[in-house]
Amino acid sequence: MSRIAVIGLGIMGLPMAVNLVKAGHDVVGFNRSQDKIDKLVSAGGTGAADVAEAVKDAEIILTMVPDSPDVEAVVLGEEGVFANAKSGAYWVDASTIRPDVSVRLAATAAEAGVKALDAPVSGGEQGAIEGSLSIMVGGAAEDFEAVRPALEAVGGTIVHVGPAGSGQTVKAANQLIVAGTIQLVAEALVFLEAHSVDTEAAIRVLAGGLAGNRILDRKAASMAARTFEPGFRVDLHHKDLGIVTAAAREAGVAIPLGALTAQLMGSLRAQGHGSLDHSALLILVEQLSGRASR
Repeated sequence: MSRIAVIGLGIMGLPMAVNLVKAGHDVVGFNRSQDKIDKLVSAGGTGAADVAEAVKDAEIILTMVPDSPDVEAVVLGEEGVFANAKSGAYWVDASTIRPDVSVRLAATAAEAGVKALDAPVSGGEQGAIEGSLSIMVGGAAEDFEAVRPALEAVGGTIVHVGPAGSGQTVKAANQLIVAGTIQLVAEALVFLEAHSVDTEAAIRVLAGGLAGNRILDRKAASMAARTFEPGFRVDLHHKDLGIVTAAAREAGVAIPLGALTAQLMGSLRAQGHGSLDHSALLILVEQLSGRASR
């Protein structure tokens, strides 16, 4: 079992840290808000006063924070991960950030004697709680194998996808697919309701056919009920789609449907819905259809 530091105990980071504790690892966590640290401690982990204290004795350092600047703030500087981690420690960044930033930080980590892996996750809050996340890992293959036992405590599908930055590139593709699927499910639900179809029955049969997907399985019922408690916030998916569109432009790849969905997500956020679950794209479909939300 390993001593693991978890930096960032939010919607995803806290359940991941708890699952690492359940797997028998020695877990120390840090978060800007004390209540999240207290929850980890009550689950059997240990709290730290700052990043430096959390990482000083850790063999594996897992970061799970919202965006590229947040990762940079955590790992760089005198109080950051690189300056305080012991030589040979593994840094596993489970955040979703720009691939180019991930590549640059991996090089900086190597200069500090830290082995870097970008390991963004998919599966949402429920996947984090269940320990069934899909984890796409970029970095050296031997470093991936070294941390795999720890990742198995939080993920069900764990795949090494290439060198540094590759995990973030695959995650960008993941977010492209998820956003587009949510948008289509939202359109289908409003379409079904407009024709007075039994929505619950429709969801059940659609989920069993070629149209079946995880969004139908996990979010369609709450979407139909207009319950948008955040498993993954609009704010974060808006950020991720910005990463996707920028990376697509850099590579010269056309993503017309993805670009449109990014605009819709941005519009939803601009209307003040950034704190809702990304499935709240349904709200926008209703507005465009001239139908009042139920």
